This record gives sequence, C-alpha cells and structure tokens, in this order.
Amino acid sequence: MKRYAAIPWPVAGLLLTGGLLVEEALLTWFGGTKSLAETAFRIAVMALGATCLALITLPPRRIAYLLGALVCAALMGWALWLQYGLGLEPCPLCSLQRLAVVAIGIVFLLAAIHGPGRVGAAVYAGLTVVVGGFGIVVAARHVWLQSLPKDAVPSCGMGLNYMLETLPLSEVIGKVFAGSGECAEAGWYFMQLAIPAWTLVFFVAMIAAALALVRQE
Repeated sequence: MKRYAAIPWPVAGLLLTGGLLVEEALLTWFGGTKSLAETAFRIAVMALGATCLALITLPPRRIAYLLGALVCAALMGWALWLQYGLGLEPCPLCSLQRLAVVAIGIVFLLAAIHGPGRVGAAVYAGLTVVVGGFGIVVAARHVWLQSLPKDAVPSCGMGLNYMLETLPLSEVIGKVFAGSGECAEAGWYFMQLAIPAWTLVFFVAMIAAALALVRQE
C-alpha cells in the first residue's frame, strides 16, 4: 500500500480555513442576507484559523506566555482606541469581555514570570479555560443579541458602573446577560465580523494555546 506524507493537523486546519475564506469571499461577492448561522460559520472559520496559526507558530513555553500577555495588552489598547479615538462606548457585555481579556493577560504574565513546568502549565491552562470559557459565553451572548431583528432588541438600560453601585451583584449579572439596546449595536466590523465575534475567536485561540503549552517539554 502506498503511504503518503502526513500533514500536521494545525497545517491542515489552516489550509482548510484558507479554502473556507475563499468560499466566504465568493458568497459575499454574489450577495446574500446576513443571519446568525452565517455569523456563527464565520466565527468558526476564523477560530479554526487563529487556533491553527497559534499552534503552528507556538514558541517555547515561557516566550509563548509572554507573547500571550502582550497580545492581551494589545487588545486592550485597541479597545481603548475604539472607545476614546472613535467614540465607541463599551456596553455592559463589552466591559465583561474586557475583564476576561485582562484576566487572561494577568494569568499569562504570571506564567511568563514563573516559567512553569508541565504541572504549573496545567494550572495556568486551567485558569485560562475558566476565564476564557466565561469570555466565550459572554461573547456568544453578545453575538446573539446583535443578530436579533430591530423589533426584538431589548431597550437600553443602565450602565455597568451605575448598576454595580446601586444593585445587588446577582441582579447586575442577570441584567447584563439579559442585554440591552446598546449591546445590540455593532459599531465596528472587520471581515464582516463585529467586536464580540472577534473576542470569541480570541478566547478560543488562547484556550487552545494554553492547553498546547501543557504538552511542551
């Protein structure tokens, strides 16, 4: 039986992502209506591509943690530029996603300073999974709110800071996840995905990278 050279799965995933992006470009060129399913497809494609790229280029453990912390810092800098440079004020769900990004950045920074072995890397990966999983849930909820028709969008509510000052924490969490009108506004797009979609991609890629670092020697 003839044997063929094996292709590492991250490379195969990256090639698959490239093919799906070409297909997506053709579909966009010929037009079509946006839907939640279409947005979910785009998120899945970009998450696959970002994860595979991260795994292919994954450096030694300590350097990878440092780069991960720098990526989180860059994302926060970009978020602040969108807020103060372009005037896009964060909604409550945006604020929670920012907190998750900062938390992952802190985890990666501590890991870079620590320089852990496999056991320590597993602990840091566990923390990343917990925080990143929370971020995925928040971002997914945000994506869903942005997919609603205008007549189904909740009315605008109180800001996050005001709710934290005046309401019990359990009620704040309920109101934030229920969403409000400002959460349904998508003021910035890149490759037809809004901010919460890209943060969801980021959380998936960071979790995958953290888990992959556990297996490094």
